[in-house]
Amino acid sequence: MKISTRGRYAIRVMLDLAEHNTGEYIPLMDIARRQEISEKYLESIVSVLSKNKFVHALRGKGGGYRLSRTPEEYTMGSILRLTEGSLAPIACLEDEPNLCERASVCKTLSMWQGFYKLINEYFDHITLEDLLREGEDGGSYVI
Repeated sequence: MKISTRGRYAIRVMLDLAEHNTGEYIPLMDIARRQEISEKYLESIVSVLSKNKFVHALRGKGGGYRLSRTPEEYTMGSILRLTEGSLAPIACLEDEPNLCERASVCKTLSMWQGFYKLINEYFDHITLEDLLREGEDGGSYVI
């Protein structure tokens, strides 16, 4: 499994919004400048975040983006699944129930299921708030 640039940038956008969470809308160009990411590329990411109610968007003067919820309500798992799709390490785990014709005889299925469970549990237990606190504690969290 490899997390794409899109997924990593979505986390950076959400973290930037959380760090500057004053209740005001934050212009996309400010986020792009701070994160050193193309504004055009960020437009496609915030569009997905907005359509899925992860952020509120406001057009026009004084517009921009802000979080729809508090930082502790966003998990890295929810952000990554939104931008990456499934985090399943193999295709047959993307369907529930598993539709693979070999599932009943697959000797490696339980191994992949365990790995998938670890991935989801790991990312679902890290929130934006956790990442904000990580930075405050003097630690670094590279995304």
